[in-house]
Parts: sequence; C-alpha cells; structure tokens
Amino acid sequence: MPQYYSTGNQYTPDQYADVLIEQYTEQLKILYDYGARRMALFGLGQIGCSPNELAQNSQDGSTCVQKINSANQIFNNRLKSLVTNLNSNTPDARFIYVDSFGIFQDIISRPSSFGFSVTNAGCCGVGRNNGQITCLPLQTPCQNRDEYLFWDAFHPTEAGNAIVARRAYSAESASDAYPIDIKRLALL
Repeated sequence: MPQYYSTGNQYTPDQYADVLIEQYTEQLKILYDYGARRMALFGLGQIGCSPNELAQNSQDGSTCVQKINSANQIFNNRLKSLVTNLNSNTPDARFIYVDSFGIFQDIISRPSSFGFSVTNAGCCGVGRNNGQITCLPLQTPCQNRDEYLFWDAFHPTEAGNAIVARRAYSAESASDAYPIDIKRLALL
C-alpha cells in the first residue's frame, strides 16, 4: 500500500494493525492505571469511502477503495479481539467495541433512510468530490449540510456523527456495539 501511505513501504496491513494495536494497548493500560474502568473503543469507519480516498484513488469517484477498507477491517478485527482480551484480563473494568465501520456501511448502502442525499463528496472542500483539499477559510459550505455524510475530505458531518453516536449509545443492531452498548456500559 505504499501508493496510499508512506508506512505501506514498512509494513503490510496485518503488521501495521499489530503495531497500532500494541501502541493502543499501552495507552489503554495508562488510562487504566489512572483509574479508567469503563471505556468505549470505536473502530475505524470506512476510510476508503471518504471523499479524499474517492477523489484520489477511486476511478469513478464513487466506488469505495476496497484496499483501504480491507486494511481498516484488519485493524477493527484486532481491536474487537483486544476488547475481549481486556475484559478477560481486567475483571474490574469493562471495555466495549463500537463498530463504526458497520454503521457507516449501513449509512452508505441506504443513505436516504438516514436523510442523506450525498455520501461521496464533502459539504465543503475543493476538487473532485470536494475531497482533494479540505475546507478553506472563508469558503462557503453547502447549504444542505444535513444531507451530506461528510463535512470535508475526511470528517463526517454533525448529522453523520449523530447517527454513529446514537447507535453506539443504544445499539440498533447486535453488531453496532460489542459486547454491550454504551447505555448498558453506563449502568454497570
């Protein structure tokens, strides 16, 4: 994946996921040592479907970049396994995994069900898919920002984030959060 990221020359997606999970685990241990006992870990969304990836690496500007999404899923699978491991090895703490990837997949496959009319371009940006340069100072954003999944080349809009947050808090599907959602975690 060197054409996508400089670390692609150093690591395979599997190796890079391992490095990231190792570093993430160390950071979680620090939080645990400082007293954190309930943590929600959000998986990566579909980065291969972001306006930036669509602009730079999708031939038609609308087909998600599968190579990126596959790498995201490698990391997400390891993160979910980490949650299981942490829950087994720290009985006084509870960790949950939020499947941002799956939630975004649901939104992208049925955008009108969530009030979106545009999922492949940013509300504010420059270039193909408004994804080649992020929103610039004094640039006028789209008028109908609630209909856009992405605010700019990389970041979801408030409307997109609200859906992920709602489903993380109160799972609409069993796969939204593992092993429980944030609402149940807060009650422990």
